[in-house]
Amino acid sequence: MKFILAASALAVIATSTQAQTTTPQPAPGRISVAKPSPAPKLQNRRAIARKRVSPMVARVAAANRAATLEPQAQGFVNAVQVFPFSDGTIYQVYTAPGAVTDIALQPGENLVAVAAGDTVRWVIGDTTSGIGAEKRTHILVKPFASGLATNLVVTTERRSYHLQLTATSRTAMAALSWTYPADQLIALRRAADQAAAAPISEGLAVDNLHFNYAISGDAPAWRPLRAFDDGRQTFVEFPASIAVGDAPPLFVVGPTGEAELVNYRFRGRFYVVDRIFDVAELRLGTKKQQVVRIARVGDGTPSRKGKRS
Repeated sequence: MKFILAASALAVIATSTQAQTTTPQPAPGRISVAKPSPAPKLQNRRAIARKRVSPMVARVAAANRAATLEPQAQGFVNAVQVFPFSDGTIYQVYTAPGAVTDIALQPGENLVAVAAGDTVRWVIGDTTSGIGAEKRTHILVKPFASGLATNLVVTTERRSYHLQLTATSRTAMAALSWTYPADQLIALRRAADQAAAAPISEGLAVDNLHFNYAISGDAPAWRPLRAFDDGRQTFVEFPASIAVGDAPPLFVVGPTGEAELVNYRFRGRFYVVDRIFDVAELRLGTKKQQVVRIARVGDGTPSRKGKRS
């Protein structure tokens, strides 16, 4: 009897121990999935705030980008970047610590003021080179460290320059200068005006002028006003509109009627032909050609009337 009771007790203890050590299995068909924690709302609001840009600020930034002119490979003359100057353009300049970049103004241009956005971390000075009409002002810039950026405004008695300075780690532009297309155009116009005002030929004597030429044919806008010679050269005078229209080529007509081009030059409103001819024609056009004939009349006796045909 004692043996049976002891065996029963051992069986009960073993069953209890197995129940405690057995891991409970989840019910079939039920799988638990961990849900991600939601991002903090504060971070989302900050990100949205960073993305929102004022339309006015965006317009200004876009205008500045469009107006900025970067250095061009074809613009370098040796180590000097030569920009074409234009009012309102922002010129990009790359600098580096330990290197000085030279900004050269136009010869004869006088410096009025230099202003920079950051005068603490940039060294900015000026000097001159040359004398007299060739005297030239140079603005010298150097950053204290890489990664810096600021703007520079240079004013002279002729114009204002706007520059964007960027400091790189080691690459710097040695120098930059400008060409001035507007000034060149003014110089060309002045030269043209002076040429128009200059005499058509040196040493013309009024007593030697012969006006015995008749003008006939079509009546285009460029039809000559008159022709005359001084015994050496023949002059064909055109209306002022010849400066803005097509100029007709001049052909000399020979005794047999053949036409050949003749050497002449354009001086103001005149064709100057380095010979005397009896008959010449001005021809312009292809399908419907306009022809004006210039013929010397009479026996060569000088005429002073200057009659226009």
